[in-house]
Amino acid sequence: MNLRRREVVKALLERRGELLVVAGLGSSAWDCAAAGDDPLTFPLWGAMGAACPVGLGLALAQPSRRVLVVTGDGEMLMGLGSLATIGARRPDNLAIVVLDNERYGETGMQQTHTAHGVDLAAVAAACGFAEARIVRKSAQIALVRAGIHGERGPLFYQVKVKAEHLPLVLPPRDGAWLKHRFRHALLGEKATS
Repeated sequence: MNLRRREVVKALLERRGELLVVAGLGSSAWDCAAAGDDPLTFPLWGAMGAACPVGLGLALAQPSRRVLVVTGDGEMLMGLGSLATIGARRPDNLAIVVLDNERYGETGMQQTHTAHGVDLAAVAAACGFAEARIVRKSAQIALVRAGIHGERGPLFYQVKVKAEHLPLVLPPRDGAWLKHRFRHALLGEKATS
């Protein structure tokens, strides 16, 4: 049985501390916003395929901070090449959670390739991720959370979730404001220089 994505994201972001989060477009960003708007969450409003590359850049620029990318299967499929780059660079502070409902939620719930057997965790493993697995049970979420906060990465978790329509919980829409808010939360006074 597939998990409920909002419950998964809420559990992963609970007591998150200083965790830096990059939220992919659409449902991933809405689920992060539903878990609580936070200045250390950077939602990507329309940059499909960019969540993992942004997360990689952040992990490399901030090696002492833990970085989590929360994205969907459709966006991950668009950015598969980023897994090879992450595998080559091996940032040990980066974790990726793919909320896999086997659908393109933003364009009408058409099936993605994961509905036809494409195993994203196997792709991540082949790219050299320290850990890559498919998560199907709620009992595994605590292990995913522990990995995000303490295991050496890069880590990849393909979480199978229900294909469901949920009420929108939108993060702020102003991209420039979000960038400045995130930078200030991350860098403090250094962000103004």
